[in-house]
Amino acid sequence: MPKTTTKTRSSKNATRGRAKAKPQKPKAAMMLKPKAKAALGPKPKTASGPKPKAAMAEKRVAATNRGSSAKAKPAKARMRPAKTERTPVAAQPRPIPADVPSYQELPVREGAPAGAAWGVFGDDDQVGTINLLTPERVAQAANFVRTGRVFALNLSIDIPDPPLFTRGKHRHTIKQFASYILDDYLDNFYPQASSQWDALSHVKHPRLGGYNGFADHEITGYGGTKLGIDNLARRGIAGRGVLADIGRYYERQGKELNHATNEVVPFEDLLATLEAQNTSVWPGDVLLIRIGWTKAYLAMSEEQKAELARETKTPGIEGSRRVAEWLWDQHIAAVASDSPGLEAIPPPSVGDFMEADDLLHFHMLSFFGMPIGEMWDLEQLAEDCANDNRYEFFFTSAPLNIPGGVGSPPNALAIK
Repeated sequence: MPKTTTKTRSSKNATRGRAKAKPQKPKAAMMLKPKAKAALGPKPKTASGPKPKAAMAEKRVAATNRGSSAKAKPAKARMRPAKTERTPVAAQPRPIPADVPSYQELPVREGAPAGAAWGVFGDDDQVGTINLLTPERVAQAANFVRTGRVFALNLSIDIPDPPLFTRGKHRHTIKQFASYILDDYLDNFYPQASSQWDALSHVKHPRLGGYNGFADHEITGYGGTKLGIDNLARRGIAGRGVLADIGRYYERQGKELNHATNEVVPFEDLLATLEAQNTSVWPGDVLLIRIGWTKAYLAMSEEQKAELARETKTPGIEGSRRVAEWLWDQHIAAVASDSPGLEAIPPPSVGDFMEADDLLHFHMLSFFGMPIGEMWDLEQLAEDCANDNRYEFFFTSAPLNIPGGVGSPPNALAIK
């Protein structure tokens, strides 16, 4: 066996070290010791009291008790801030940002369309209302983590099947390098075929253009161009999330939504849902809207799913200027739904999506820079919210960093 050598300090070196040490003057604390003793008063008489050793022991015990009490108080005080940080913040709603104009005050940039927020967050801004998720708001949103329950909000990437809106199915291929090494890749993968974020480049107003007035040649979806999903991916999304469970509200009201049609959920029903839940919306919130589409789709037959893929009609919330105005004036950071289009698709008033003028996709993506999420899995989250009657949570999302990309799976979590 190899020898183990341990170096020790020789007595000679130790002596040398002590020889070098210089005598030190008494410290200030030591000089004050007699005064401290005097302050305690004269020693008690011991004729009728305990013996000196016993008296010293009692003093040591008393001193220890006094020390323990002194130490216990700071420890208790240290716990108070932690308890304050965990106190629910619902009683202190965030104020409307003073530097963000109301809808009626838009536009702020000369030449921008009516109701457009171009320039509000800077002339070169590419993340829009995600700017409302300030570090202070993110930190405050963390207070809504109470139980640690985590809800993943992505559907499997092969749902819906067949895909909607003429999108194709991906092909999943496995490569085996050795008996113990696997790799895989996807062909024909549509980032918006399942749960998704729409990047701000996804939809431009057909006549007035894209968010912040960027020229059409700057919004191509390829790397190096404007308004791609990579802007959200590099920044990350985190903050307070709130759920408006319209589907469950309808069930309690005895209403039924036909998920095989493009039925419209009126704006009043969204507000009534929030009121029934006693849910307040704050500036910088990520609003999740459940109408029950995912649940209805998974219960469809294969024939019904195939028909829906051939001719896609889906219900959604009212797509109108008054809804857009409310979203902006609440200063919502982003909106996502379990429906394939957030709003009813195709718009009931027109036959062609692109012929419509008053659509949420135009107001939100083109005018506000407000991301839209679609086909999210909100079922387990909604069930939990109904059980504890708490519809607010900490929200995170990390989209794929696709240079210039027009969409991505949200990779979203709700943490309660």
